[in-house]
Amino acid sequence: MSLDRAVLAFAGVMVLVSVLLTAFVHPYFMWFTVFIGANMFQSAFTGFCPAAAIFKKLGFRAGCAF
Repeated sequence: MSLDRAVLAFAGVMVLVSVLLTAFVHPYFMWFTVFIGANMFQSAFTGFCPAAAIFKKLGFRAGCAF
C-alpha cells in the first residue's frame, strides 16, 4: 500500500470513528471531525501531513502526494 492510500484510509477511518463518537458518546466529539477536516485542508495546500510523516517512518512506500 502506498503512503497516499494509507493516509486516505486513515483519514476515512478517523472521520467515521469521530462521527460514531459524536452520535453515541457526546456531541462535542464533533470537534474531532472538525480537526480532521482542517488538517486535511491545510495538508492540501502545504503538503505537510503528520499522519504521512508517521506512515513514512513505518516504511510505507512514497506516493504521488506525500
